[in-house]
Amino acid sequence: MSTKKKLVLIHGEFSPTEAKQILTNIFSSKIQFHELRNFSSMERLGKEDKLSIKRIPQLKKSLIQIEKAVEKSRKQNKRVKIESEISIYLID
Repeated sequence: MSTKKKLVLIHGEFSPTEAKQILTNIFSSKIQFHELRNFSSMERLGKEDKLSIKRIPQLKKSLIQIEKAVEKSRKQNKRVKIESEISIYLID
């Protein structure tokens, strides 16, 4: 049996600077989470956390894509619309 909850994380239009700040903070926080998780695994178990090692480069790639999209919006003098929803599942 599973229970699902949806929460709105971001919903709005932002200047390129605001959009960059919001998205960079979120992705940087996730990178830090995985770096700490990997460090903890190395200290406790003496081995890398495979999920974190895989996820960190993916998140860094997303940061580069964010930078490019924001720069494009800045050059075209456009605002950035961001919509993000979080789905939480409780599973057995």
